[in-house]
Amino acid sequence: MRRLIAMMAGMALAAAPPYPVVRPSITLRFPADHGAHPAFRTEWWYVTGWLKGEDGRDLGFQITFFRVNPGADAANPSRFSPRQILFAHAALSDSAVGHILHGERAARAGFGLADAATGDADVRLSGWTFRRTPDGRFMSRITARDFALDLDFRPRQPPLPEGENGYSRKGPGPEQASYYYSLPHLAVQGRIRRGGRTEAVTGEAWLDREWSSDYLAPDAVGWDWTGLNLDDGSALMAFRIRRKGGGSLWAGGSYRWPDGHVTRLEPADIDFTPVRTWRSAWTGATYPIAQQLSVKLPGGIRRLLLRPLFADQEVDARRAGQPVYWEGAVRTSGGRGYLELTGYAADLKM
Repeated sequence: MRRLIAMMAGMALAAAPPYPVVRPSITLRFPADHGAHPAFRTEWWYVTGWLKGEDGRDLGFQITFFRVNPGADAANPSRFSPRQILFAHAALSDSAVGHILHGERAARAGFGLADAATGDADVRLSGWTFRRTPDGRFMSRITARDFALDLDFRPRQPPLPEGENGYSRKGPGPEQASYYYSLPHLAVQGRIRRGGRTEAVTGEAWLDREWSSDYLAPDAVGWDWTGLNLDDGSALMAFRIRRKGGGSLWAGGSYRWPDGHVTRLEPADIDFTPVRTWRSAWTGATYPIAQQLSVKLPGGIRRLLLRPLFADQEVDARRAGQPVYWEGAVRTSGGRGYLELTGYAADLKM
């Protein structure tokens, strides 16, 4: 009887979640949607890209800020009640080092330490920042133990709504979805500091923005995701949600052509095939770090071999309450981007 009552209580909670449900027919509005959406359970500002150092070498970088609404009692008057929690991590990939350099931060919102503003992009966490300036640029300042990033990102293309005009399915249930848009082909300029030396860098980046209340289905274990800036001005985003026990539970993406029109990719249009794996000596996880991505487009199938800048681009962000995952700079014929692999060290929980 107790088990039945518990099951019924769980069903009641599931039927009336404390968070907004992601639904179709969204209209993205800017600059407001660059800012936070605090009622939703989780949200992120996610920038990846390639940089060119002063000596001509290639570097990869990743900057991510997360906002989480833990569902605290809104009636609790205490300033210490964790109404919003912010996480951030950043990474630098340099083949001369041979492994990824990364740092993390975490704090509850408030007390002048952490905040994610509404109305426009302005996220701050213990001295790390990501914000949008009045002239339309994005700026980020990161100081980690082994490196520092001081980068500006200038949009050269309009926002790309993912899925159905910004409603992006992530599973068989329509509520398993996010509101999602991307800004590919960002022009990057700034400075990096490492080993006591500061150098100017230029490059190209990709910004992803997602917010959701129910991202993964119960039988999902994680995802493979890539965002590719292609040399002809086109952009490709593709992902697959992996099922526990193997196989794909869902997939999707978009291809923006050089002339700006967009082909939306359905689950049957995308195939990730592992070509090379790498086993982490630190966590024991094995990742498919090189993959053949096949995308069905009007006129035929486009195949892109994703090859990592180097193998050891695993991020262990557990100190900041985040998972272990692989996120690395990858090359492909006619372009470059990033590949993210989650749920390989352990099932991803969101």
